[in-house]
Amino acid sequence: MAKTGLLSSDPTVRAKAMELKKELQRLVRTIVDDDDYSIHAIDRAKDALSALRGLIMFNKRSSPATFKLREAVPCPEEFKCPLSNELMRDPVILASGQTYDRPFIQKWLNAGNRTCPRTQQVLSHTILTPNHLIREMISQWCKSQGIELPNPVQCGREEGITEAECDRFFSLLDKLSAAVPEQKEAAKELRLLTKKVPSFRALFGESVDAITQLLTPLSRCNSQSGVHPDLQEDVITTLLNLSIHDSNKKLVAETPMVVPLLMEALRSGTIETRSNAAATLFTLSALDSNKVLIGKSGVLKPLIDLLDEGHPLTMKDVASAIFNLCIIHENKARAVRDGAVRVILKKIMDGVHVDELLAILAMLSTHQRAIEEMGDLGAVPCLLRIVRESSCERNKENCIAILHTVCLNDRTKWKALKEEEISYGTISKLAQDGTSRSKRKANGILERLRRAVNITHTA
Repeated sequence: MAKTGLLSSDPTVRAKAMELKKELQRLVRTIVDDDDYSIHAIDRAKDALSALRGLIMFNKRSSPATFKLREAVPCPEEFKCPLSNELMRDPVILASGQTYDRPFIQKWLNAGNRTCPRTQQVLSHTILTPNHLIREMISQWCKSQGIELPNPVQCGREEGITEAECDRFFSLLDKLSAAVPEQKEAAKELRLLTKKVPSFRALFGESVDAITQLLTPLSRCNSQSGVHPDLQEDVITTLLNLSIHDSNKKLVAETPMVVPLLMEALRSGTIETRSNAAATLFTLSALDSNKVLIGKSGVLKPLIDLLDEGHPLTMKDVASAIFNLCIIHENKARAVRDGAVRVILKKIMDGVHVDELLAILAMLSTHQRAIEEMGDLGAVPCLLRIVRESSCERNKENCIAILHTVCLNDRTKWKALKEEEISYGTISKLAQDGTSRSKRKANGILERLRRAVNITHTA
């Protein structure tokens, strides 16, 4: 079947395209095969590609009178983007004063970079201001050369923010240092904006001291009881919204007052504030470096206390935060020290959020003191019952993993395991029908029990 070429409608253009392809093929072969190829060869290959692209665009527009091949008209250096080395279509000014083509500098910023690519200057903000003067100069040059200036590419624009929005943002931050009524109004609006508009979340991370300014109403008070509950809730929820933005996680967690204020919110906020504070800690702890920082702050104790209170609105967020933090070993030790095992076992025995809490308990079971506490607190009969009665394979797997660790570390629990096996065959059934991990752990327990019997008989 014949291919319908993009350039088939114009024989002249098609011939030129074939010429460009041959030239491009020759240049690419030189670059690939010759170890001593020059930078000039790469530039000529780029020019040929650019000219070929221009031909395709020209053919689509069907306006030959307005187009000249780029290879025939060298572009002035001052009109090229420093990142793409191509003619700028939407020139914008960065905070450093340097001009770039919008899609390329936006891609640089979206990757998390906060410096000027050309000068390496740290940016005070990442707002892009249109460079109308350069745009007009490029437009005039294109007209003089008979080149149609392509429309600006909208790549990355959806994450941009207008100057008016930026002015509004800084105005709201200023209000957070004003009287309480203005603080409340500003905090509520920032909460809504950061929930609905992703660019406002990004703007917090791109503006010097913006997060510190957000915390002003809370950090100025000697006692959190002096903060209006609605104001505290709006500020904490705004922090949650900011933390969703991946580029903000490290910055938010490392802002000095953030974790202490989240801890205070866990202790004294409204139920929604406490839940959102826990959710913020869960979101921030996605980064391993944040897990360490947050764990060292002492935040696990108020999280465990809130878990112990057991309010339905807070349980899932609190459990998620504890689970994330306890992925690193030093936080497991802190959680065990702060009473996590007792609280979690009590909730499991009461049938509260069993799935989430069993996952945390399984994680803590790699800590020796946690295993000892589980034995003392009656964990073995509870876990065996769940294995026997639950239809959830994940819960069975977590239970048998904990029991396996108990079996390895506490011989006094072998009797309970053996009696369960004699009465119900619970462990054997899991060794046959469970997940691969469950089978492995169940067989490990059965082997231990068999050895114990053999040792007894030998003795």
